[in-house]
Amino acid sequence: MFRLDDKTALVTGASQGIGREIARTLAAQGARVVAAARSEDKLASLCQEIRGAGGEAISLALDVAAPRDVGSRIASLPDDWRGIDILVNNAGVTDDTLLARMSLEQWERVVSVNLTGAFAVTKEVLRGMMRSRWGRIVNVSSVVGMMGNPGQANYAASKAGLIGFTKSVARELGSRGITCNAVAPGFIETAMTEELPDKSKEALEKEIALRRLGTTGDVAAAVVYLASEEAGYVTGEVLNVSGGLYM
Repeated sequence: MFRLDDKTALVTGASQGIGREIARTLAAQGARVVAAARSEDKLASLCQEIRGAGGEAISLALDVAAPRDVGSRIASLPDDWRGIDILVNNAGVTDDTLLARMSLEQWERVVSVNLTGAFAVTKEVLRGMMRSRWGRIVNVSSVVGMMGNPGQANYAASKAGLIGFTKSVARELGSRGITCNAVAPGFIETAMTEELPDKSKEALEKEIALRRLGTTGDVAAAVVYLASEEAGYVTGEVLNVSGGLYM
């Protein structure tokens, strides 16, 4: 089940953390992976790892904070890699501070990367999906976009906007055989959470029904499901991957 053979997947923000694990897991399920991010060195390492495990992957230097350049960057892919069947909009940033201290630049940067970036990439790959009458779009949102979080008004707004974007795209494209869904991770074990003091981690875990932080693999598994044939009758949904942090 959940095999992705003969499908080409584009994953943004693939150089590290959740995006890297999503790219590896899609490749393990048979997808050809276009790993996109700004860090070419990290992408090269990821693609080498995927190919070493028997998968197929190429890298794409892409900065979603420059939406006007997205089209030319995707057009630079080799001809046989341009037909994207699965799109995972994972690229995202945070720039946290309380609203009273938040600058316009902090607001605009986070919304630009997290929301406008997803719009730009989706719009670019959409026509190919429409021609083939098959496609899977998975947007990586956050439980913060559903429940809010102090100090993250910009991030929460961008991730809530991504949920609205997901539902609108799902309604527009369902008749073309294209699904659009979101995953909403909670607190996940990444380089960022590794830096938290033990007491802070313990406090977080007490808020989670499963009493542990999630793993990047937990999120990647949800993405694989939504990208698969088996999820062909699921669209416009937000899959909450938070261990019961938000219900």
